[in-house]
Amino acid sequence: MKRVFDLVAALIALAALAPILAFIAAIVRLDTPGPSIFRQQRIGRNCKPFPILKFRTMHVATLSAGPFVTARGDSRVTRSGRILRKYKLDELPQLWNVLKGEMSLVGPRPEVERFVVQWSDDERRRILAVRPGITDPASLKFRDEEAILANSPDPEAHYVNVVMPEKLAIYQSYIASRSFTGDLTILFATVKRVARMS
Repeated sequence: MKRVFDLVAALIALAALAPILAFIAAIVRLDTPGPSIFRQQRIGRNCKPFPILKFRTMHVATLSAGPFVTARGDSRVTRSGRILRKYKLDELPQLWNVLKGEMSLVGPRPEVERFVVQWSDDERRRILAVRPGITDPASLKFRDEEAILANSPDPEAHYVNVVMPEKLAIYQSYIASRSFTGDLTILFATVKRVARMS
């Protein structure tokens, strides 16, 4: 049921949001030179790497520079990128990842290999047994992650030592008790949270 729901919901969302997606893509390209879509390799289900899709929110020249996490005020982020990140609009292209079966609407957020290799064997076994998602309980709890990291002198170290362990615990708790109705609750909470920020 989960996969069928993901497919149907992603198809409907992509069709309904097509004009908005095209508009955002145009804004990104007009704001700074470079492609509108950013691809980054993440680790998915069964440890299989896949290219996650996002609207580009950073200057092209800085995409491979700096830390793997982004704190509020990061100079790499473009003007349009600040708005897209604030309202999570940069995540919308991941509906295509859902359609391809690489992701789910709800599930643990996929990480880059740099961080996954720091997980314990048990954490990798449990968390990577399911499809990663666009949103999950950890995303709701750390909705202000960029602000949290901005308060640290070393954002990446703070992420690895403080934020990531708590996220991993939340991921495992979600996986142990996940259900279709639970996923719907998380989706509605995510939409409500984004709407409240506007």
